[in-house]
Amino acid sequence: MSDESSIAMGVANRAVTIVDGRTEPHSPLFALVAVDLGVMDYRAAWNVQLQWHEKVLDGSYPGGVLLVVEHPPVITIGRHPGASEHLLADAPTLARYGVAVESTDRGGDITFHGPGQLVLYPIIPLNHYNLRVHDYMRLLEEAVIQTLAALHLSATREAGATGVWLKSTRGGLDGLAKICAIGIKLRRWTTLHGLALNVTTDLSFFELINPCGLSRPVTSLQAELGERCPTAEYVKTRLIYELSALLGHLP
Repeated sequence: MSDESSIAMGVANRAVTIVDGRTEPHSPLFALVAVDLGVMDYRAAWNVQLQWHEKVLDGSYPGGVLLVVEHPPVITIGRHPGASEHLLADAPTLARYGVAVESTDRGGDITFHGPGQLVLYPIIPLNHYNLRVHDYMRLLEEAVIQTLAALHLSATREAGATGVWLKSTRGGLDGLAKICAIGIKLRRWTTLHGLALNVTTDLSFFELINPCGLSRPVTSLQAELGERCPTAEYVKTRLIYELSALLGHLP
């Protein structure tokens, strides 16, 4: 691990309390808490989200919880009208690739989750931070943009298309390719679902869908940085650090 990675991880670990995703802390924590679930099936992770959502609602974790996970290959279809039409592969093809399909109640269209992708599910009580939904969405984008800036990548937002984009050789006519998808849901003003950042994701999986219904390419850190691509652990910790900073949980 590089000196930069070690320093960033040390700072991030002081920003929030990080606990084992398979065990619960012995006592309630009142700061923002990050929970690493490791590799977990999408539906199982959804059930874990609901469990932690209840803990945030009942006041056990008033600062919120950040669930970090990696999913086996799965295509998720959101509530956007016509989203299912953007699934391009038939059942035999999906079976051959070992890809599951799940309907979900988050906003947004269709996306892929799989190995090499960092998925973050922030369970954030918006009223605690005086945030509106639009502000929260922009905050998630900004956390990713700042994470990429630490890797010397200049990322941007795209008007009318939630997520984070990069100028890339993989880009379309405008040169932009999507590196991070975002989709959320609110229950009692506390968030569910979140973002998916492609780190070393096999991008060929995205050929099975029309990502987010936009008919535009996707990219990853590995595709952009090659051998300079950081470890998943570094990206995970840096993203937690940046989101914690934006939520005001850094000294």
